[in-house]
Amino acid sequence: MVFAYGSGDFMFDFAPIFITVVFVIVFGTILVRSVKGISQWHKNNESPVLTVPARLVAKRTAVHHYTNNAGPDMVTNDTSTTYFATFEVASGDRIEFHVKGTEYGMLAEGDRGRLTFQGTRYLGFERDRSAV
Repeated sequence: MVFAYGSGDFMFDFAPIFITVVFVIVFGTILVRSVKGISQWHKNNESPVLTVPARLVAKRTAVHHYTNNAGPDMVTNDTSTTYFATFEVASGDRIEFHVKGTEYGMLAEGDRGRLTFQGTRYLGFERDRSAV
């Protein structure tokens, strides 16, 4: 079969290949992310629960904006915020955790206390009241 420019045969022959490649890339990305997530979850479950003295050295947020076209005359905008807290332990190492918004609001940079975590999973921070 010879493809002539502008004949249209090329697009009909190329479309299934293109769709297959896009499907494999999307499915592969979903599969890899799922395996990584399950692996991290399992690793966290196998890790010991540790409670160590720590100091909160930084807080940050990541804000994501989403626009959804719900119809010809309807556009919705959504925003989600992810909260992070960075703690410094006695060895000088710093560890950043994803925390809930309610927990984020209760933390203040410079707080000292006892950090509880399991692998990369944040379990809590109890402020040392005597340091206030």
